[in-house]
Amino acid sequence: MNYFKSFSEKINSGKIGDFTTTALELFRFQSRNNKIYREYIKARQVKPENVNRIEDIPFLPISFFKSDKIVSGPEDQFDQYYSSSGTTGQQQSRHYIWSKEFYLSHAQRLFEAVYGSLQDFHVLALLPSYMEREGSSLVDMAAFFIDKSRSAHSGFYLNEHEALLEKISLLKSGRRKVLLIGVTFALLDLAEKLSGQLDCSHLIIMETGGMKGRRREMIREEVHETLKKAFYLENIHSEYGMTELMSQAYSPGEGKFWETPSLRVLIRDAYDPFHMVNDRSGVINIIDLANVHSCAFIETQDLGRKNPDGSFSVLGRMDNSEIRGCNLMIN
Repeated sequence: MNYFKSFSEKINSGKIGDFTTTALELFRFQSRNNKIYREYIKARQVKPENVNRIEDIPFLPISFFKSDKIVSGPEDQFDQYYSSSGTTGQQQSRHYIWSKEFYLSHAQRLFEAVYGSLQDFHVLALLPSYMEREGSSLVDMAAFFIDKSRSAHSGFYLNEHEALLEKISLLKSGRRKVLLIGVTFALLDLAEKLSGQLDCSHLIIMETGGMKGRRREMIREEVHETLKKAFYLENIHSEYGMTELMSQAYSPGEGKFWETPSLRVLIRDAYDPFHMVNDRSGVINIIDLANVHSCAFIETQDLGRKNPDGSFSVLGRMDNSEIRGCNLMIN
């Protein structure tokens, strides 16, 4: 646990240093101390001492979080975990964590680096289905943001659409902005409740993905256009995160997400998981340095691309991959 604490303090302080150097240091630590990852590296016939570029690091398929306890240390030292939402009949992922406090404070830093202090916001959370189960990292993050906003108006809403719209209208004249963070199907349900024009110039709508079988599948652009027209907004914001990660990325509009000091995205060839590509779409690999306690090198099942301006876009899901509860939009 001492290594986790010292490494997380480095992340907390913003003194990560050179990303590649730090990532390689963490790779060597996890290749020794993470039993499942060590066995996977061995099966790939990779010698950790010969890995000198992040492109050569083996990325653990995200499906291992469904079948194994992915921890970098003795298993009996880990009892807290977050679980994925999934859908009926699907096996949930479990991400065992060493410190919920670190996850939440890290999430706050990432948000505030993009949007400023949470105390400049009223935070409204529309997360049905996530609120109705235990183990959601998204619900924990939203609850923490609500608390840190220090606003009596902040809070969760389940299916109280009329009350939520009244609250949005009530807050239009204050000095604070209003952050409405919601799962996609619930935001679309809310949009249908609008009657007439509602002044939303003070509102930031942040969708987290997620249809969960409640609606027909829609591409992100269609979802955003629907919400923009309903709320008379120029942009819809997005959060990209998952149970298996401790870091989040944000998009202030146009579906473009930005990497953070602790998170990097690489794109791999959709037909060759060991080959990285820079000039075309492929499948997203993620390095999350905040995953110091589990595995920082994750091979996802999300399709994406790197953009010329340094951002990245999430295009959908690989064919035949299991639909994730938090991201069902295909582009």
